[in-house]
Amino acid sequence: MVEPVAGTIHIPVMLNAVIGWLRPHEGGRYVDATLGGGGHTAAMLAASAPDGRVLAIDADPAARERAQARLAAEIASGRLVVAAGNFRDMAQIATEHGFAQVDGVLMDLGLSSDELADRARGFSFSADAPLDMRFDPTQGETAADLLATRSEAEIADMLYRYGEERQSRAIARRIVAERARQPITRATQLASLVAGVVRGRPGGIHPATRTFQALRIAVNGELDALEAALPQALDLLAPGGRIVVISFHSLEDRIVKQWMRQEARGCICPPQAPACTCGRAPRLKILTPHPQTADEAEVRANSRAGSAKLRAAERITS
Repeated sequence: MVEPVAGTIHIPVMLNAVIGWLRPHEGGRYVDATLGGGGHTAAMLAASAPDGRVLAIDADPAARERAQARLAAEIASGRLVVAAGNFRDMAQIATEHGFAQVDGVLMDLGLSSDELADRARGFSFSADAPLDMRFDPTQGETAADLLATRSEAEIADMLYRYGEERQSRAIARRIVAERARQPITRATQLASLVAGVVRGRPGGIHPATRTFQALRIAVNGELDALEAALPQALDLLAPGGRIVVISFHSLEDRIVKQWMRQEARGCICPPQAPACTCGRAPRLKILTPHPQTADEAEVRANSRAGSAKLRAAERITS
C-alpha cells in the first residue's frame, strides 16, 4: 500500500505507474501541475535525486501549506518549488519559475482526499458545511452563489453536461422551487434536496454524487482549465519529454484522449483532401493506446483509485 505524505490523508493514485511512465532521472526538470497531497511530487523528487527539480502547482492554499511544511528540506535545497495557481496558467507559472522546458508533466485531475474531508469546504454531501466547493477559496463564485443566480435551464444543463445526471431537469426544478423559499447554502441541504428527487439504489452511489460533481466542475471551471492546460504542457516538454494525465470521470478522459490522438495524428486536413495542405506534423507519440487502470490490490487499499484512468504520451523529437 502506498502511504500518504505526512500531514495529508491523500494517497497518490497509481504512483508506480506514474513514475514508470515519467521516467524521472538525475538532473531532470518536472512539473506536477496538481500538487494535492504531495505524494506524486515526493516520488518524482526521490526518483530524480540528487539534482532533479520539481515545480508543483496548486490553487488550494491548504495543499501548498502542507507541502511547504512536509517537504521543507527539498524546498530549502532548491529542488522543489511550490507555486500558487491553477494549471490553466501552467506555461506562465513554469516560465516565471525557471521551468520553461521540462522533461515531464503530471496532471492528476479532480479533487484530493484532503479537500473532500475538509468539512468547511462543502465538497462532501455528508458534512453540514457551507456550499463553497472552490479549490481556491479566495477566487470566484461559490456553489451556493451559482445555485442562487443561474436559471432553471442553466442549472439543468450544468448538471447534465458536467455530472451526466439523467434527472437534471427535475433536480433543477426542485432547486429553483426551494430557493424561492430559502437560500440553498449548506451541503447537506442540497444533498437532501437531490435525494428527494433521485431514487438511490442499494449499494449504489449517493443520489447527490453527480450533482455535487457537476457543481464542483462548474465552480472551478475544471474542463476549460484542462483544455487550456494540455497544449501548454506539450509546449513545455523537451523532445523526448513525457506527459502523464490521470482522470477520474469520462468527461476528463475524453478530452485527454481526443487531444492526444490529435497531436499524435498531426495533419488536420479534411479526410476528403487529396493532399495535406496544413503542414501540421505529429508532436506526440501515444504510450498508452488504452488507458491504464489501477490493479485490484491498489483499489482495495484506496477505493479512489477504482475510477482512475491514466494516459501517457511522449514529445516526439524534432
